[in-house]
Amino acid sequence: MDHKNPKTLAWHETLEMHELVAFQSIGLMKLKTGLGNIQDSNLKRIYQQTIEELQMNLKELLQFYPAAPHPGESNEYRVTDSFLAGDLLAFSKTAVRNYGVAITETATPALRAVLKKQLNLAINGHERIFNYMYRNGLYQSYDLNKLLQNDMKLARRAISM
Repeated sequence: MDHKNPKTLAWHETLEMHELVAFQSIGLMKLKTGLGNIQDSNLKRIYQQTIEELQMNLKELLQFYPAAPHPGESNEYRVTDSFLAGDLLAFSKTAVRNYGVAITETATPALRAVLKKQLNLAINGHERIFNYMYRNGLYQSYDLNKLLQNDMKLARRAISM
């Protein structure tokens, strides 16, 4: 297989692409919802440019979905999208990453201790929302086909808002 133009994406890049599409779709929805509340014209232009860029990102990434690997069929299915649960999951993932970066920049022992404690809370929070979503069929982490189908639906909905 030609690595420059493969017929199928690798599993790891497919999963990273999923994370980007899900996160950007939720962000795009939030930006579009908030746009009408902005009074400052400069901030409004920044929002509009960010919206346009996110829409372009999603359209470009969605083009790779047909090349995603497709495991065997599964009996599991997604009941609903549950925007709020997905938003909390994205927030908790970002919190864990942000604390990880912050700790590497911390020289003060007392601050490091607080950040470690808060990182553990963030990890526990991520586990809570992930388990909730998984148990309720909202996040099919073991069914790549369903995961990617939901990404495409979410991204298309965000673009069409």
